[in-house]
Order: sequence, then structure tokens, then C-alpha cells
Amino acid sequence: MTTAQADTGRTVTTNIPARLDRLPWSRWHWTIVIGLGTVWILDGLEVTVVGNIASRLSEPGSGLSISSGQVTGIAAALYVAGACLGALFWGRLTDKWGRKKLFMITLAVYLAATALTAVSFDSWWFFLFRFLTGFGIGGEYAAINSAIDELIPAQYRGRVDLMINGSFWLGAVGGSLLSIVALNT
Repeated sequence: MTTAQADTGRTVTTNIPARLDRLPWSRWHWTIVIGLGTVWILDGLEVTVVGNIASRLSEPGSGLSISSGQVTGIAAALYVAGACLGALFWGRLTDKWGRKKLFMITLAVYLAATALTAVSFDSWWFFLFRFLTGFGIGGEYAAINSAIDELIPAQYRGRVDLMINGSFWLGAVGGSLLSIVALNT
């Protein structure tokens, strides 16, 4: 049994987490794994592509007056800072608005910021959109890992956590392959 403090100051006792842990593996669980893993794949793909094309972004005529060091240094640091702040900001709102709603909102922020990064017309816009991309994915990190903890039965949780979080590397491989095409002159 789990005991929690309700907003009213009363103690609430429940056995729901234990009941969820006893559920058999089902198609619904596979849906969760595929849905959450897809976001990690997108993150791996996007981060790898940006890192791999950094040298092309710094070439004259690329549209940005930026050095490859700024892409892999400043922009990467802003991405990580955005992810940390995003996890804190969105994680707090998840408790208020619900995980599913925040998962969709943060995915939209992440995808929109990623698309805007691609059409940046100045280095400062590029830096801003990298921060916002990180901000969106930070919310995804918080939502994904708490969903694993709450929705996956205990006996499968470790393996599922590894599968979902490890899917980042599938995206990294895809990003590397896509970079070969993008960098082929």
C-alpha cells in the first residue's frame, strides 16, 4: 500500500501502484514503449544532424555568420541549459495539467523549435531556437521517465527503461546517415 498526503491534509492510502505492477504485459504497453521511444529517436536524430553539419553552417554563404565552434559550443550549451530548465519548468506543470497534455505540448515546442532552427536567418536566432529545442525536449525527458515509472509493471521496468532511453542511439545512427546525404556536395 502507498500512503500519500492529499491537498486537504488527510492521509490517503491506496494499493493502485501494486495493482498496476501486477498487470500482464499487453499491446497497450508496446504502444507506450513505441510512443515514448519515438521521441528519443527524434532527439538522437536531431542532435546528431546539428552536430554533424556544424562545419557547413560556418561556411561562407550558409546564411549564418557563425563558426563551427559556436555551433558545437555555444549552441550545444544552450541546448543543454534549455533541457535542464525545460525539465524543471514542464515537470512542475505536468503535475498540474497532466502528463498526456504536457507530453503533447512539449513535443510541439520541441518540433517547432527544431523546424525554426533550420530556417534561422541570424546566429542569435539559431542560438535562441537551440535553447527552445532543448527546453521542449527537457519536458519530454521529464514526461517520458515518469511515464515509464508509473505505467510499466515493475518486473519489466528496467528493461523498458533501457529500451526507450537507448532508442536515442537509433536516432543518432539515423542522423549520421542523414548527415552523409546532407553533407554530400
